[in-house]
Amino acid sequence: MVTFLPTRPGRLADVPSFDRAIGGAESNVACTLARTGHTARWISAVGADGFGDHLLAAVAGCGVDVGHVRRDPLRPTGVYFRTAGDRTGDTHEVAYYRAGSAASALTAADLDPDAIRAGRILHLSGITAALSASCLGLMRELTARRPGRPLLSFDVNYRPGLWRAAAGAGELLDLARGADLVFVGDDEARDAWGLRGARAISDALPEPALLVVKQGRRGATVFRRSTVPGEGVGDATGGRDGGHDGWRDAAAATAATAAPTTFVPSLTVDLVAATGAGDAFAAGFLSATLRGLPDRTRLRHGHLWAAAALTDPGDLATPPGRAHADRLAALDDAAWERLHLGPGWTEAGAGGHRADEEVRTP
Repeated sequence: MVTFLPTRPGRLADVPSFDRAIGGAESNVACTLARTGHTARWISAVGADGFGDHLLAAVAGCGVDVGHVRRDPLRPTGVYFRTAGDRTGDTHEVAYYRAGSAASALTAADLDPDAIRAGRILHLSGITAALSASCLGLMRELTARRPGRPLLSFDVNYRPGLWRAAAGAGELLDLARGADLVFVGDDEARDAWGLRGARAISDALPEPALLVVKQGRRGATVFRRSTVPGEGVGDATGGRDGGHDGWRDAAAATAATAAPTTFVPSLTVDLVAATGAGDAFAAGFLSATLRGLPDRTRLRHGHLWAAAALTDPGDLATPPGRAHADRLAALDDAAWERLHLGPGWTEAGAGGHRADEEVRTP
């Protein structure tokens, strides 16, 4: 979608002007991965309008392949407006204008199966399933377990305002059960499914090989049942960023050997806005998954990329450079817990992080 961000705090009724940006769960993940050197493709639909032109140009400008995005001459590009600040605040407002949009009309017949199978990871969001009956059918088709599919990553992204019936929560649970890797917040699992605690969520979702439960300011836990195709076999960078050479970087090809359950605490950040943090976390975790890093390191990369979003006002923040993130992810536990990140910390050499004792990250 095209996103409109207010130029000052206040109610939508009172804000006189907005800055245009881009947003959307799947495109956020694709853009963030591409900006750190991975090969990413975004498959969707936009209108044959100016907003569609802007969206395609912006996503492509991040390095994402948009060659499989449909232009719909009959339906508009989706847009939304939101207030400034933290999504969790009582005064936060979001106004979606996506009913009848080009993306809401997508069906399984619109997608090129070869384009979907070409990647090592196929990432989906529960938000898409809520857009229309045809989108729900599309998601059911994509999450069906079939031989030869890529590693299927699914971010639950429960948005009660988008689901018109209580059945939506059950649909999301069924979709998650078809995935190989699932991201879900403990708060949305409680609201959608009445589940309380990471262990209860794990018990309700035994099918995914990897389950990542995000626990807000406390941290995140990964439950590992098995390895799956697409992880632990090198880096899909094509040699960009950090000197990696193609798909099979020997230095990153070690399969994950973490214990069945791994917990990593969140970082302390100077919060600017929470919007986009979940997408950034997923991108960080997926980046480390493509590189074959252990589960503990995957969670740390998720936290670091989420911190980039939390310290930026927009939906799509600049992620940390790979070398910078690797150095921080390699800190010992005590140094990790002392990290304090503020706006601008992702900029090379900016020194935007603070700690009780100096942590050098040139």
